[in-house]
Amino acid sequence: MARVLSGIQPSGTLHIGNYFAMMKRMIGFQREHELFCFIVNYHALTSMTDAALLRKNTLDAALDFLALGLDPERAHFWVQSDIPEVTELTWILACHTSQGLLERSHSYKDKIAHGITPNTGLFTYPVLMAADILLYQANVIPVGRDQKQHVEITRDIAVRFNNTFGETFVVPEPLIEDEIALIPGTDGQKMSKSYGNTINIFEDEKTLKKKVMSIVTDSTPVEAPKDPEKCNVFALYRLFADAAHTEAMRARYLAGGMGYGEAKKELLGLIWEYFAPYREKRARLANDPGEVLAILEKGARKTREVAFPTIEDVRRKVGISYNAK
Repeated sequence: MARVLSGIQPSGTLHIGNYFAMMKRMIGFQREHELFCFIVNYHALTSMTDAALLRKNTLDAALDFLALGLDPERAHFWVQSDIPEVTELTWILACHTSQGLLERSHSYKDKIAHGITPNTGLFTYPVLMAADILLYQANVIPVGRDQKQHVEITRDIAVRFNNTFGETFVVPEPLIEDEIALIPGTDGQKMSKSYGNTINIFEDEKTLKKKVMSIVTDSTPVEAPKDPEKCNVFALYRLFADAAHTEAMRARYLAGGMGYGEAKKELLGLIWEYFAPYREKRARLANDPGEVLAILEKGARKTREVAFPTIEDVRRKVGISYNAK
């Protein structure tokens, strides 16, 4: 079995992009692989300063994962900050990572271009991500196409460390599914809370309708044929519909006579129906936060058992362990 690892930020906004680009696949991996799944609250510190909100969002993210089907008995499921070894490894790796490698990060440049105030944590984000991956010796990292470079940076860091100190880390491979590599938001950009264009999973029906009906489309008139491959509504529709319904919708686009408003209404119905059972499960879990906290604590203990041999090996090899054996 491959050891598969990924995490999600406790942003307080679980949207369709999160689900299809990462969460659905991650939860599916628990059936056939060794799944490591965690909530990256250290990463959230690069943009969040409200402590109470971060605590709330962390618990909400755990509720989301559990409601959507993650099984803590099958998977390793924890909160990033509950494993102190990850910050220790981050510092050690940072001492063996060139500044130039981090300066080439597309994600950092993109965030700055969108007006996000830069800080050192945002700049060194890829090193913490590398520590998250390498500490648990993960083989496979499911990522969106825009995150592929972070895995490549992790590979570079691992190879350099291995060449310097001897074989220590598994060099991971990214896993990208091309059809869902980029999920558009309401404005056509990648769906992201940073861009304010998300369609959230667990919001009320009225708000969901408002967002779906606001999806940006072109000005093609109702009677004219439309290109489904260039339509944000169709890109989202195909995520929820089966093959037969997707092809039928494609034919309606090409035939003309259907307005974008009609397509949006059908998309709205699919989204609301698809997540109905998950909404019910999440409501039940939210009524017993003690159970959720216990699951996270147990997950952290189980995960630290995996992390400890790696960090002990690293300490010995770099010379900060008093015992050289």
